[in-house]
Amino acid sequence: MPVHGTIRYWAAAKAAAGVAEETYEAGTLEEALREARDRHDARPEFARVLQRCSFLVDGNPVGTRSHGAVSLTEGGTVEVLPPFAGGAR
Repeated sequence: MPVHGTIRYWAAAKAAAGVAEETYEAGTLEEALREARDRHDARPEFARVLQRCSFLVDGNPVGTRSHGAVSLTEGGTVEVLPPFAGGAR
């Protein structure tokens, strides 16, 4: 079931999205990211940056879990963290 929350973009993800944060209506992280990619489809760099990002959901690292298995909570927060300091993931 879809819930509402906030996606916060940091560093290169913020630059690629053109916004610092926006809302989502989704049940899983996979759905929220799909919604974000669709919203920013005119910004091809956004999809490329997302491929390299790490994610926190309500402060908890997603790690290697499938994004489709990560449930979102009402009023929750997804943090989109690109690699910092030029490091590779």
